Amino acid sequence: MSVATTCVKRAFKYRFYPTDAQAAELSRTFGCVRKVYNLALAARTEAWARQERINYNATSAMLTAWKKTGELAFLNDVSSVPLQQCLRHLQTAFSNFFAKRARYPRFKSRKKSRRSAEYTSSGFRFRAGGLTLAKMNEPLDVVWSRPLPEGVSPSTVTVSQDGAGRWFVSLLCEDPAVKRLAATGSAVGIDVGLDHLLTQSTGEKIANPRHERKDRALLAKAQRSLSRKAKGDGSNRVKARRKVAKIHARITDRRRDHLHKLTTRLVRDNQTIVIEDLTVRNMVKNRKLARAISDAAWSDFRSMLEYKAAWYGREVIAVDRFFPSSKLCSHCGTLQGTMPLNVRTWTCDCGTTHDRDVNAARNLLAAGLAVTVCGAGVRPQRSSPGGQSATKQKTPRREP
Repeated sequence: MSVATTCVKRAFKYRFYPTDAQAAELSRTFGCVRKVYNLALAARTEAWARQERINYNATSAMLTAWKKTGELAFLNDVSSVPLQQCLRHLQTAFSNFFAKRARYPRFKSRKKSRRSAEYTSSGFRFRAGGLTLAKMNEPLDVVWSRPLPEGVSPSTVTVSQDGAGRWFVSLLCEDPAVKRLAATGSAVGIDVGLDHLLTQSTGEKIANPRHERKDRALLAKAQRSLSRKAKGDGSNRVKARRKVAKIHARITDRRRDHLHKLTTRLVRDNQTIVIEDLTVRNMVKNRKLARAISDAAWSDFRSMLEYKAAWYGREVIAVDRFFPSSKLCSHCGTLQGTMPLNVRTWTCDCGTTHDRDVNAARNLLAAGLAVTVCGAGVRPQRSSPGGQSATKQKTPRREP
C-alpha cells in the first residue's frame, strides 16, 4: 500500500501564445533582467578584485539606485519582481561557486543566453484557470495540456522563449499526487550504450532512437543555408537561425519525451536501480563518439532517474566508473584482458559465452547490491587478469 509523503514541489510547463503587446512587454522584461544581472555581476566581480564581498542585499540596493539614473530609467517600465529574482539567482550562482559546485558566473549574452523571467506570487494573479502577469491587463492564452493539482496555487511562475520562438510558462506547485510507491523486491542493473540505449540485467534491451541522426540531413541543410546569410541581425539571417532552432527543438522534444517515458517505467517497476557513474563531459571529448553520446543524453537519463526515484521512494545506486563491468565474467568472476569496443560477445575460460552489454548490466547489479550491503565503493583490481575476484573495497565516492 502506498504511503503518502510530504508534498513534492513540481514544475508544470505549458505553451502559450501572447498578444503583440504581451510579447513586447515580455521581451522588454527579458532585456531588463539580462541587463540587471550583468550589472550586478560586474559590480560583484569588481568588488571581489578589491577583496570585498557584495551580497544580495547590496545588489538590491544598487538596483534601486540604478532605477533613479537617467541612463537606466527604463528599468522602471517593467515589473520589479523578475529583476529582484535575477539578483537572487546571481546570489545562488555565487554560493555554488564558493562551494565548488559550479564555475564562476558568466555574463548573459543577448543572442545566446536563455530568455526567461521569474515571477513570485506578488508578480502574477492566478484565478479561475487564468494567469495574468504584472504590467499586463489581459491573461495569457495558455494551452492547458494537463490540469494542475486540484486546489493548489503556483508559488512561482517562469516565462521563457526558446530559440525556435516558442513561448512557455512554467508553474511551480506542490503536487500532493506524488506519493511513495509500494516497495517491491525487484532490482535491476542498467548498462547504457550507443547500439542500444539501455541494456538491463534481465536481458531486455532498449533500442537507441537516435533522434539527431534521423534529422541530421535536414539540420545540415538548414545550417548550410544559415552559413550563407550575411552576419548580423538581418531578417533573412534571423529566419534562417529560427529554422535551425526549430529542428533542434524538435530533436530535443522527442528525446526528452522518450527518456521521460523510459525512466518513469523503470522507477515504477524496480525498487533498486544500479547504473554506472559515467563522466559524460570527459567522454564527449572523443571526437568520433561525441555526437552519438550527446544524442543518447546519458546525463539527462540519470538526472531524470534520480529525481523520480526520490519522488517515489526508490533507490538509485551509481557504481564507480572504473569498475570493469564489461570485462568481468558474471558467472565465475574472472577478469579478462583488453576488450575493444567492437567486441560485442566473448567467451570466458569457464566456457560461458557473454553478451557484452548484458554481462555488464549483471555485474553492475551485483556490485550495486554489494554497495548496499557493505556501504563500500567498487574499484577495479590492478593486478593482471586471472581467476581472482575483480572487486576491491574502498571508500565510497559520492557526487558533490
